[in-house]
Amino acid sequence: MSQSPKRGKFITFEGLDGCGKSTQLEKLASVLRAEGIDVLTTREPGGTEIGERIRAVLLDSRTNGLDPMAEMALMFASRAQQLAQVIVPALEEGRWVLCDRFTDSTEAYQGGGRQLGSDAVLQLHQVLCRGLWPDLTILMDSDVEHSVKRARRRNQAASDGAQPDENRFEQESTAFFTRVQQAFRTIAQREPQRVTMVNARRPAEQGLASSGHPPACFVRFPLRALDLACASA
Repeated sequence: MSQSPKRGKFITFEGLDGCGKSTQLEKLASVLRAEGIDVLTTREPGGTEIGERIRAVLLDSRTNGLDPMAEMALMFASRAQQLAQVIVPALEEGRWVLCDRFTDSTEAYQGGGRQLGSDAVLQLHQVLCRGLWPDLTILMDSDVEHSVKRARRRNQAASDGAQPDENRFEQESTAFFTRVQQAFRTIAQREPQRVTMVNARRPAEQGLASSGHPPACFVRFPLRALDLACASA
């Protein structure tokens, strides 16, 4: 009788738009693949055909008048679909899943930025995500003004190049993004065993090494969490 594969590891990257998390996610994926680990990368909202359609509604700057509760519900609709269709099956196959955003982003952007509070987000997560949390979350802590400017330039350039318009959140105020950042930091303080905060104010090539560990050791970064994941792979 063949043994079932060991459950894979679920790692998420969080932070403000423009903080460099997508770049660092791909860097980690490359390091893990070089170690012989089967890695799946994905993003939220999105990750499935249905999720990408939801993403288009949520991020398009032409989406006006979307109620904050409806916005949060759509985030979870995309997430629930991806969990069922992509993330959970991959983990059960023993693959490592690296995801650009997860429920922490909803707690930060809708709970903090939209001021809906954490309770509603966490209750929806428990029901719709079946209580599944990442094994490790890497929070890229960045300067609000710099990150927002970078995200606006990136999204505007993409729109000018016939890419989808994803500028809706970048139209928000500095006060909104300051609340988002504070919510992220509160999550990190509340869940230090899962969430590790990385200094994202450094150049992209240094971001994952900001704790003093060389890039080659990032397969074991952060030490208290990813070491355990590697040991059981």
